[in-house]
Amino acid sequence: MLPKYRSDEHSYPVPKFDLNLEEIQDFKERLEGFHEQFHDCFLRSESRSNFLRYMIGQFSPLERKSIEPIALKVEDGKVRAMQRFVSDAPWDEEKIMLKYRNLVQSDFGSPDGALIFDESSFPKKGDDSVGVARQYCGSIGKVDNCQVGVFAAYASESGYSLVDTRLFIPEKWFTDEYKERRKKCKLPDDISFMSKPQLAAEMLNKLVSERVLKFKYILGDSIYGNSPEFIAAASDLPGITYFVSVPANTLCWPKIPATIRKKYKYKGESHTKTVLTDKTQKPIKLSTLAKSLNPYYWYRRTVSEGTKGPITYEFTKRKITISNSNLPQKVVWLVVRRTIGSDPIYSYYISNAPHSTRLPTFVWLSGLRWAIEQSFEETKSNLGMDHYEVRKYPGWQHHMMTCMLGHFFLWHLKLSLEKKSTVYYALFD
Repeated sequence: MLPKYRSDEHSYPVPKFDLNLEEIQDFKERLEGFHEQFHDCFLRSESRSNFLRYMIGQFSPLERKSIEPIALKVEDGKVRAMQRFVSDAPWDEEKIMLKYRNLVQSDFGSPDGALIFDESSFPKKGDDSVGVARQYCGSIGKVDNCQVGVFAAYASESGYSLVDTRLFIPEKWFTDEYKERRKKCKLPDDISFMSKPQLAAEMLNKLVSERVLKFKYILGDSIYGNSPEFIAAASDLPGITYFVSVPANTLCWPKIPATIRKKYKYKGESHTKTVLTDKTQKPIKLSTLAKSLNPYYWYRRTVSEGTKGPITYEFTKRKITISNSNLPQKVVWLVVRRTIGSDPIYSYYISNAPHSTRLPTFVWLSGLRWAIEQSFEETKSNLGMDHYEVRKYPGWQHHMMTCMLGHFFLWHLKLSLEKKSTVYYALFD
């Protein structure tokens, strides 16, 4: 069950997705109208037709929504032609995504919108698919053979949708040993190794430079909160608030430590460096700070309605100074959430929110990441996001793009028809 946030403790509620296909008599006609907007993104009419056929297959009740079942299911579908279309035919990807994000802005856009960054994994057999490697696979909760994509989602009071993605290519794929595989997988020569937070920062910079999607908040889990590159990209944006998870062992000072500039000589040359005036004033872990706080500073808040009843946590907030190489780096808000009970589980967040920000805003932001989690769940379980069997880099990109477009199209129907139902799966019965 999706969270139902308390309307008195946050900026706005993000709606859940519910739509009944039985109430939509002209579904295919509407889908064709949606597709017409992308006709100039393909050079050939055959590609335009296959673009529509492929997405029709993704909306179908097929158990496995990979290329071959889709081509055999849809009218006039041909397996080899569909394979060529997905993995080898030219797509104007830049134009498609720019058009798409303008549509997202038109339907969902809000000056108080949120960009959310997260990764999703796709278990794979064999070693030939682009970017595949033994790495942590979140969908099965362990290290295994898989591909990992880094995604950006957009959420507002009108809905949520995935708006960009990058395939994470492990570092070993750029060694000489993988030269032939890179060629077979059509990995572009201008792509070099980038960490997941670097990919997220690249997407953030891209979305900012387009000036299409309006947003106020940036959210991410600890892999992004612990990344200097990602935090720097988020911090450079005026008027934007980031709210990101960080590990429990992150070091900080509860108060800003005093520092001085000290002169020293190295190889006969004079230099200066910043040092603590009191070297005994060591930074402490966030976990140490949180567990030392008096019960007075904790606030109990119900954040959502789960399948087993209300979900309640305790929260606290305070200003801290983050440590970097045992020196003060920046002053941020620390927000701590803990479960209720004798052995609570703690979660830690940092934010550059204004000094006047109240706890209810942080409570709301701490739960907003469910929008990207729901996007993954809905595109995987109902649109075949994880059913693909393509091996080439263009094929992976194109499949993910159609999944994003398909998910948004369903949201567009919900908004345009103002239809509601209590069962999401009814859409695909």
